[in-house]
Amino acid sequence: MFAPIKGLNQLQDEPFRSKMEQSKNKQLIDVREVHEFKKGHISGAVNIPLAHIEGRSADISKNGDVFVYCQSGMRSKQAAKILLKNGCKEVNNLSGGISSWTGSRNK
Repeated sequence: MFAPIKGLNQLQDEPFRSKMEQSKNKQLIDVREVHEFKKGHISGAVNIPLAHIEGRSADISKNGDVFVYCQSGMRSKQAAKILLKNGCKEVNNLSGGISSWTGSRNK
């Protein structure tokens, strides 16, 4: 259950933001439900709820850097596993989710 997952980077707020800023080809995915996303999200994020990740994995580029987050980091970790299984080489998960995010948010 707590074993590291190949291709999954668990990153705290600052390293997550830094890696995202340095990435030239990135996708930022908020896996929370639509009503949660509407209350506030990280700028540039696309909302794909966890329940829809598998079905929408074809919409996610396998070549770019993928960044995922949720409220606490648990749903996004599950989403990361699905994305890795479906061909993404590397996925970055925001540990602690948006609850730990200190950057700005869109509403």
